[in-house]
Amino acid sequence: MEARQLFRLDNEVLAFRFTATVSDRAGTAPRERLSSPDLLELWLDAAGLGVPGVSPAELREAIALREAIYRAGSAVAATRHPHPGDATILNRVAAAGRPRPALDNGLAVWHLSGKSPVPDALGVLAAEAIRILGGPDRSRIKACEGPGCAGLFLDTSRGANRRWCSMNTCGNRVKKARLADR
Repeated sequence: MEARQLFRLDNEVLAFRFTATVSDRAGTAPRERLSSPDLLELWLDAAGLGVPGVSPAELREAIALREAIYRAGSAVAATRHPHPGDATILNRVAAAGRPRPALDNGLAVWHLSGKSPVPDALGVLAAEAIRILGGPDRSRIKACEGPGCAGLFLDTSRGANRRWCSMNTCGNRVKKARLADR
């Protein structure tokens, strides 16, 4: 199966795109999309962080990182400080990775080491989360108001009044529901 059929890849913030590997977080039955090492490998490849293989232990580490990013992002969206334990996870994973940014054919890419590509890829995600959660745009981090979603996004709208993680998914669902109610 293709990554675009399995995962939501439309979030402009890579770390928040990673948190979207759980669907319907605020709904009655959240859906885990990283249920195997192979699926994490597929997601990393789709995110431009292709790795040659993922172990079950690396999958557990990735899920722990993803949940720390989500909890920290939710706290920031609610104008609170992230829990110190989540900050510790983000800092540890970011420090463990040794990715190198590069400009390749005019595009920014990440080069992962041959020795530890999965920790390097997770380090990219943790560093991106740290940059967004602690950077100058942190006041623009929001949680989606779409039914059942609660996905994180960076509101880059001029008026800072965006309500949905994606107009194509959550925003569209809300608009369709409003039309149906009329």
